[in-house]
Amino acid sequence: MLDFFKSFGVVFLLAMTPVLELRAAIPAGIAMELNPYAVFLTAVLGNMLPVPFIILFIRKIFDWMRAREGFLARVVTKLEAKAARGAKLFYKYELFGLFLLVAIPLPGTGAWTGALVAALLNIRVRNAALIILAGVCAAGLLVSAAALGVIHLL
Repeated sequence: MLDFFKSFGVVFLLAMTPVLELRAAIPAGIAMELNPYAVFLTAVLGNMLPVPFIILFIRKIFDWMRAREGFLARVVTKLEAKAARGAKLFYKYELFGLFLLVAIPLPGTGAWTGALVAALLNIRVRNAALIILAGVCAAGLLVSAAALGVIHLL
């Protein structure tokens, strides 16, 4: 029973991790021969957990980091530039653009980037969280299909 929780804990933590997110969590869970439906649900929950905190607090964190100058200020500059690139989709397609930013499972996209864009564009937490959740579910389905080999069958 402990191994069961450890395995799903790995999936949950990988999904929470920026950059890795669902792209790593779902294939890892499937590689551990866990139930794909449970892996999907665990990964989505893990990926969504940081979203409201990012939206609510990232500006304050960035202000604190910027005040420290040096390395931390450079990190903020890079993250803001990444968000600005993602914001182009939002400006073109509005909330559907945010959905696309999260739903396409490529490096530089995902819930963390979507939440960062939502925070910097002052999108209401409730609206952003729902759109990001929809995008996370779509990305999770794509990654699950790829990990299970369904895409190769088509």
